[in-house]
Amino acid sequence: MWIQYVGAILVTIAGLVLGYLLWLHPATRRAEEAIAEARKLKEQTEKEIQTRRKEILLEARDEAHKIRAEAERELREKKAEIQRLERRLAQKEEALDRRLENLERKDRSLSQKEQEVTKLRDELNDTIGKQREELQRISGLTQEEAKKVLLKLIEDETKYEAARLIHEIETQAKEEAEKRARDIVTLAIQRCAVDQTSETTVSVVPLPSDEMKGRIIGREGRNIRAFETLTGVDLIIDDTPEAVVLSGFDPVRREIARVALSNLISDGRIHPGRIEEMVTKATAEVEAKIREAGQQATFETGVTSLDPEIEKLLGKLKFRTSYGQNVLDHSIEVSHLAGAIAAELGGNVALARRAGLLHDLGKAVDFEVEGPHATISADLCRKYNEHPEVIHCVGAHHNDEEPQTMEAVIVSVADAISAARPGARRETLETYVKRLQRLETIADSFNGVEKTYAVQAGREIRVMVKPNEIDDLGAAKLARDTAKKIEEEMEYPGQIKVTVIRETRAVDYAK
Repeated sequence: MWIQYVGAILVTIAGLVLGYLLWLHPATRRAEEAIAEARKLKEQTEKEIQTRRKEILLEARDEAHKIRAEAERELREKKAEIQRLERRLAQKEEALDRRLENLERKDRSLSQKEQEVTKLRDELNDTIGKQREELQRISGLTQEEAKKVLLKLIEDETKYEAARLIHEIETQAKEEAEKRARDIVTLAIQRCAVDQTSETTVSVVPLPSDEMKGRIIGREGRNIRAFETLTGVDLIIDDTPEAVVLSGFDPVRREIARVALSNLISDGRIHPGRIEEMVTKATAEVEAKIREAGQQATFETGVTSLDPEIEKLLGKLKFRTSYGQNVLDHSIEVSHLAGAIAAELGGNVALARRAGLLHDLGKAVDFEVEGPHATISADLCRKYNEHPEVIHCVGAHHNDEEPQTMEAVIVSVADAISAARPGARRETLETYVKRLQRLETIADSFNGVEKTYAVQAGREIRVMVKPNEIDDLGAAKLARDTAKKIEEEMEYPGQIKVTVIRETRAVDYAK
């Protein structure tokens, strides 16, 4: 259709062109030529239009043929798919029919079996009823009474078996625990074998000759007075040949006095001015030793981030002894032992090492502060912001407070191992036993005391009293009097804790 429009438009254009040419060129010949040219152009246009029309028709027919073929192919595929689905539906329908038949057959079978079970249950109930009646007639017991008797028998038998099983488990657990504990303690001791030769603070200073005694005393005793005033230590000059004795509670001051006196003797110039100079120099020298000893202890044990004041207190323990055992060496050994035991038991190794190193920190100042050294040590740790668990381990290592953590028990055990190692303490077994017996004898000498026990290597005595003879106020007075009598009659290092226990029991029997 659009081709015809194009042809008409072209003819119109040609007519207009011809008219224009006739208007411009009135000559007939030229007009005829133009008309002939226009006709020729028209005929050519019509031929092209016809040719193009045929081509379009052919293309349209080819396209229609392709569309028809595609539609027929899709239709065939749809039909095949529908047939396949119909076959699957038919198969499922057959399977469902078969299942339905099976279910109906099983339902009929279950109904029959249910009827049989119901019949058997009724027969069984009748039989049980008859047997119960017969049992009640034979035993003379009702059903409830027989049930109680049976349950009581089962309960007794179960209790017996449970008790037997519990006893076996406890016995086995104790055996295994004791063996495991021995292995752990042995392993810890083997891993930590430190030198047990105690380095005690020397209190006796040798002299080159007895003539030096007079020079130490000085004119009218001015040298010895200046020395004792500056050092805070008593200088005892007696008949001991070529030696003088230094006496004082503070081991650090005693060491300063020893160093200063040794330097004065070596120098030979002894007068108040020189004494003051030598004491100042000795003080600096001993403080340097203290710092070095504290740092070395932390390095050996692997304990870090300690307050400098705590390191200084640790260094002071180098000059402190307990029963002949150097306290700093003992603290280092306890740290190693506690770490080894904690590693075997799966505890906090770093915590055990730290608490083991600090557990006797209070012995550096126990001559200045009253109280058990474990309590003093815990207070010092608390003062310098140690972790609460470390404070607890330190405070509980002599049971001054109840151990609440595994590490606290480990530190207490490590302390006992270190103190009990052969060669660790100079006190002989005989002297040790006599001291414990003396403690118990002093406590037993008071009226109303039933039994006395010396515990914690003589650091504590526990006095059991008769409750009908001593009341609560009397128990407090007895503890005070016992402590006072021990102070008067015995010599001992540190402190001894006196615990009076008064217990009242009421016993009766149901018949």
